[in-house]
This record gives sequence, structure tokens and C-alpha cells, in this order.
Amino acid sequence: MNQKVYILGGGMTGLAAGVVSKLPVFEAEEFPGGICSSYYIRPGDNRRFHTTPEDGKAYRFEIGGGHWIFGGDTLVLRFIRSITPVKSYERKSAVYFPDNELFVPYPIQNHLRYLGQKVASKVLSEIVEAVNTKHTARTMADWLRANFGQTLYELFFEPFHELYTAGLFREIAPQDAYKTPVNLSLVIQGAFDSVPQVGYNTTFIYPKEGLNTLALRMAERCDIRYKKRVVKIDVQSREIYFEDGSSQKYDELICTLPLNKVIEMTGLNVGERPDPATSVLVVNIGAIKGPKCPSEHWVYIPKSKAGFHRVGFYSNVDSSFLPSSNQNQGERVSIYVEKAYRYGNKPEKSEIEQVCQEIVKELQDWGWIKEVEVVDPTWIDVAYTWSWPGSKWREKALKMLEEYGIHMVGRYAQWVFQGIAESIRNGLVAGGVYAGGR
Repeated sequence: MNQKVYILGGGMTGLAAGVVSKLPVFEAEEFPGGICSSYYIRPGDNRRFHTTPEDGKAYRFEIGGGHWIFGGDTLVLRFIRSITPVKSYERKSAVYFPDNELFVPYPIQNHLRYLGQKVASKVLSEIVEAVNTKHTARTMADWLRANFGQTLYELFFEPFHELYTAGLFREIAPQDAYKTPVNLSLVIQGAFDSVPQVGYNTTFIYPKEGLNTLALRMAERCDIRYKKRVVKIDVQSREIYFEDGSSQKYDELICTLPLNKVIEMTGLNVGERPDPATSVLVVNIGAIKGPKCPSEHWVYIPKSKAGFHRVGFYSNVDSSFLPSSNQNQGERVSIYVEKAYRYGNKPEKSEIEQVCQEIVKELQDWGWIKEVEVVDPTWIDVAYTWSWPGSKWREKALKMLEEYGIHMVGRYAQWVFQGIAESIRNGLVAGGVYAGGR
């Protein structure tokens, strides 16, 4: 007898698993892609469209902010290209200090000359000393201070991570070695001259017709069931309960939902304090471009009155994010802004509206935008995942769920940092296990 196996979540991982396995995919929303999906809004109209309006008179945004496809092995990238045409880009990113309107190319430690000779010399000597000193770091704050020295820590890393992690960086385990490389030779060279790009996302690709086309075309190859939000999983009877009142018996699950939420829905006791997460308010903005609008793809912000930590410029990556009649004029800009909160602290609707107003005003004060045509916020409940120092919660949770036939797959399900390409790879591998039936 064939086993009853289902996929929970129609994001990139779940869709990839569904394409390969042809197993049913249960998706909470009315459209695929999860937080990695584009949508469209016309100026003066707050309705979201999940396919391109025929007249083209709309801004393109993404639900979770800019999700560019970086990394990935050649076969995964070939899989993506087989579904939708893509374009390639080279990263343009910077750190912005609003007090003196200073832009420093990312990563900041490789471009110390922008900070002035006095500061650059002090930071350089501290980094050299740090590299030559053995140290152990229990928290992310410890790690940042130990690797970059006190001066650069106070100037950028401390205030930025206060915003980025909603203050958690003083408590959570280090997790930045992957995203914040320390290469002494490049640090020294960058204090005096230009240096090559470094990091995990120096180049990236993006579908020519929007990220939603990748999700929609993958969904067309799947057996996907929309508006099936999981609210409970009974691991004893092996039954899924949905928000619409229906239920489904299962033998095994490929689950792409966030690990903390799955543990809550199963009611399992891991015996450890759950690892933390941060939520993010993503505010998408379509506006008239201001006189000081940056040319970067995204900018890291260590200080802002409204508390946001990153501003991304969709239309600096590609003009297709603008209404079709404005794509060649350079007068408008499509932006996303991220503000982090500790998980479980979702603001009320009125507070979100207030934050949106504050963000718009601050960007206008900076000269980045002028008149605003669209402001559209989205709450991402689990946006970034972290771990407590020495925590075994993740390992125990994954093992416990496996015992009940629940296989956690993908970025949030496995509580790790990775991009779209790696998430798709996870889904292809998981789906391949069940290809052809069990």
C-alpha cells in the first residue's frame, strides 16, 4: 500500500520538492512562493496583484523584501533557468552613516579609507591585533568585538546589530563568520586602495519577469492545494488539522514550515529553551526619486530614527520593478525597508502605520525619495533565525520530529541561514526521495 506523504509549505523548498515528487503540497496562502514571491501595486490603488497587470502601470515588490538568488551549484541554477529566464548582476552595496551622509562600500572592514586616515589607522591596528590574538567568543557581540576591534564595533557593528537582531546579538551565539568575512590582506589593502568584491553574494541572478514567475511556474508542475493553513499536527494519530476545519491523515511529511512553529503545532516537549528568531516589518515603497537617492542595490543602516536597519532598491537592481512607462526615465524608485522585532512582539496595526510614516519621512529627509505613490507593509513572522550559546534545541527538535515521520527541509525548517538556491536544492533532494512513489 502506498504511504500517505505530503509537503507542508509552498515556498521555494516545498515547490521544488513538489516538482520532483509530485506529492500534494499544502500552502496556506492563495498563491505560491512564500516570502520569496513578487506582487504588484498600482499608484493610488492598495490592491495586490500576484501577476503583472496587462497595462504594466504598477510597481513590482516582493513579500519578504529583496530576495536575490546567490550561490547555488550549477545543476540548481540550470534547474532555475529551465523554468524561467534570469539575468545576472554584480552586487552594489554599502553602509550609510546619516549624520555625515557618508557611504562606505560593503563590507566596511575592507574599505577603511572612507572613514578618514585617523579612524582607518586606529581600526586597522585593532584588527591586526585581533587577528593575532587567540580568543573565544560566546555571543555574537563578543565575536564582532574580538574580530573587528572596539572602534569599528562601536562605529558600525554594535549599532547595526542592535537594529538587525532587535538587540539579541548580545545574547545569541556567533553567526556572522559566513556573512562577515575577515581577510587581513584585504583589510590592509582596502585601507589605502580599492579591493575586489568579497562575500557570499558578490554576484546574483533574478528572474527576468519577477520572482513570482519562478514560483508560479514551479507551482504549475506541482499538485498544490491553496488556502490550507496548518494549525495543528497530531503526531500520535499522524493527522494534520487545517484552519478551514478539514484534516488529513499522513504517514510522513516533508515540512518546510518554521521549526519553532512546527514544535508549537505538534505540542512536543523538546526539553530545551527554543532558539530565538527575529521578525521583520518589510515596508515596500514606490516613490519619486529624491536628489540624493543612492545607486546601490541595498544599504546597511547603523542608525535611523525609525529603527530600520536596511534599505534595498529593487529598481537599482533592475528597472522592471517600476511601472512600465517609467522604466527608462529614471524618475521613480522602488524600495524595500526592513525593521526587525523580537519574535512574538508583533506591533498593532496603528503602530505599523506610524512606523511606515516615520520611515517615509526619514527617507525624504535624507533626500532619497520625494513624493510617495505606494506604501505597502508586510509582516514576516520568522525572518531571521538564531541560536543561544551552547543550545541543543535545534538538534533535539529535528530529531524528535523525525521520530514522528516529519522531515524538516529548507531554511526555516532546519533553522539555518541559506539562500533561495540552496533551499531549492534541499527541496529537490527531499522530493527525489519520494519520486515515483513509496
